Amino acid sequence: MAVPGDDPSTDAIPGIPTIYDVAREAGVSPSTVSRALSRPGRVSFDTAERIRKVAAELGYHTKAISRTLPERVTKMLGLVVADIANPVYLGMIRGAERTARELDYSLVLVETQESERLESELLERLMPLVDGVILGASRLPDVDIRRLAKQTPLVVLNRQVGQVTSVSSDNLRAVKRAAEYLGGLGHRSIAYLAGPENSWSDGIRWRGLLEAGLELDIRVRRAGPYVPSIKGGAAAAQDWLQHRTGAVLAYNDLMAIGFMRQLALSGVEVPRDVSVIGFDNISDASLIRPRLTTMAAPQVTLGATAVNHLLRQRRHVAETGDPVLLPVRLMVRESTGPAPGRQPGAAHTPGRSDSRR
Repeated sequence: MAVPGDDPSTDAIPGIPTIYDVAREAGVSPSTVSRALSRPGRVSFDTAERIRKVAAELGYHTKAISRTLPERVTKMLGLVVADIANPVYLGMIRGAERTARELDYSLVLVETQESERLESELLERLMPLVDGVILGASRLPDVDIRRLAKQTPLVVLNRQVGQVTSVSSDNLRAVKRAAEYLGGLGHRSIAYLAGPENSWSDGIRWRGLLEAGLELDIRVRRAGPYVPSIKGGAAAAQDWLQHRTGAVLAYNDLMAIGFMRQLALSGVEVPRDVSVIGFDNISDASLIRPRLTTMAAPQVTLGATAVNHLLRQRRHVAETGDPVLLPVRLMVRESTGPAPGRQPGAAHTPGRSDSRR
């Protein structure tokens, strides 16, 4: 017997899972699904757990929530980041918050601690409370992100997912630009200090370095993955000491800083013995000594652009199209120099102090 008010056939939305989909996958009746999700005490524990698991895998929400998603307006947007202690997110948060406020919205910030499981759980709680979600460097699989995008307006930051609006910096071109610069300094070997294994940005940066290595006849090697932090950089330094290269490109500035600090303790001098380039241009990059050469992504603009695209979805005026790519600049500072054995003037080094390309 069907439970009154729980027949989804009257207002099912194409592409969004229904109670019938859950029932079919779980091997039970639609009324059992309804009871398991709304009144779990009326079905066995094992059955309720199986139904909840299937519902989560399909991305199904109870109709009380699903019905309200397209209609209600909370004037709140969710921004999900992996690690709130990572300075790279400060610019994104600032750009998103300012733009949201200008458009009369508030921003809800959620931290996932680099955990795919925690991200999934927090999103389940967050989505019914906000008018849209921005995923900053999500660790979820593409299939899960596409499923979420069918349920609520959603924009992915620093990642590209098919059929989902995405805003990211041009990682591929940025890494190639860094490799070209190092090649111009005479470096013939570059080590890449990899970040999180399931990071989209990490994969694109490594791909860019591989391509650049072939194009420029530079040997490249990948070390890691490492935690994207100062401690992770210190661990990477221990590996580099056993497999030295003339230059290093780190997944982010925090790793580059930790790498340089650990090398200093080991008597290795930057850039005399190795040139180091980071990624993100956080404030600490220009405070350490030697100051860190880095790739500067437009973090504030990334956050602002994500909010604008999210609200266009809310107004039903934006179709998912090509990914939005924002340019990245090379900030040349003192952590890079001629390859060991090269004379300081042997390679052209444009704008040695904070030059931008």
